[in-house]
Amino acid sequence: MEGNGARPGWTFLTSHARVLLAIARDPGTRLRDVAAHCGITERTVQSIVADLEAGGYLTRSRAADGRRNVYHIDPAAPFRHPAEAGHEIAGLLELLAPRPDDAARDDEEDAHAPWGG
Repeated sequence: MEGNGARPGWTFLTSHARVLLAIARDPGTRLRDVAAHCGITERTVQSIVADLEAGGYLTRSRAADGRRNVYHIDPAAPFRHPAEAGHEIAGLLELLAPRPDDAARDDEEDAHAPWGG
C-alpha cells in the first residue's frame, strides 16, 4: 500500500471472507456493524450471510433476549475453490480471528465456543 493513504486497488480477501471473519470475532454482531467494518452495504452483508448459511459455513439462532441473531461458524467447513481443496476454514479463523485466550482454553471450553469444537 502506498504511504499517502491511498486505498489499494485490490485486496487478498473477498467480502465473503471479511464477513465471516467479522462474525467469528463477534458472533452477536449486528449486520449493519459488519457492513460498516467491511466497507460494504448492509444488503450485501445480508446476501453474503445467506450464501454462507446455504454453504454450511454458519448457522444463526436467536440470542437469549430474542432481539438479535447469534451466529455459529463450522470451522470444519472446507474452502470452496479447488486450489484450497482439502483445507478447512479453521486455519483462516485461527489466523485472522483468534478466540480470546485461545492458549488458555481447554477442550471442554472449546466445545462451547462460537466457532469451536
